[in-house]
Amino acid sequence: MKGHRFEKQFLRSLFILNVGLLIPILFRRPPIKDWLLVYLFNASTNSIIDYFLTLHNIVTYPVRFLGKTTKIHVLFDLLLYPTFTVLYNQMTEKDKPLSIFYKLVALVIPLFFIEFWAVRRTDLIKWKKGWNWYHTFSGIILKSLVTRSLIAIIRKIEKHQAQ
Repeated sequence: MKGHRFEKQFLRSLFILNVGLLIPILFRRPPIKDWLLVYLFNASTNSIIDYFLTLHNIVTYPVRFLGKTTKIHVLFDLLLYPTFTVLYNQMTEKDKPLSIFYKLVALVIPLFFIEFWAVRRTDLIKWKKGWNWYHTFSGIILKSLVTRSLIAIIRKIEKHQAQ
């Protein structure tokens, strides 16, 4: 694994950026309960989906955090993407459906290009068994919309119960 020095340093940098800067900033904005719910829902479902994909050898992560204990991409599944989802939900908290969708696409495109770069130029991600860029792109869009819809439904139920 000596040949993966760049990849390991890249993962460490992402970890520090996420934990040191983004999470403390994101969770200062109320309602914190909603953001924690979004974060935990996203992290848990990411782990389940990624476990399925790695179990069936559709996607592999040759270089990853906790590489000897799990096959999923812990950094992305439990930190990066849930943090992204909290940011997205905060940005669209009061938006209408069309605006929610446009903002999501605008946020997912840079994420997708980073993943595409990682697939082509590093050993961080390997797509197998017919997995293509559009699977990743549409999967992130769909999953983010499901999470956004869930928090909207929960807010409506809470608002209705408060009346």
